[in-house]
Amino acid sequence: MVLFLLLILVALVLGIIGFAAHGLFYLLVIGAVVLLIDLVYAAVRFRRGGRKHRIGR
Repeated sequence: MVLFLLLILVALVLGIIGFAAHGLFYLLVIGAVVLLIDLVYAAVRFRRGGRKHRIGR
């Protein structure tokens, strides 16, 4: 969960800097890519998180 929130924060900061600074549009694009990767990571992790495998019996 900490990694998810950290990546959201990084994506927001990169997006804001990329939008506000002239000539740094690539930071906005990188922020959007990081956000998409983070959402895919969260979807995979939360979908798989409900099933716990027991070792042994």
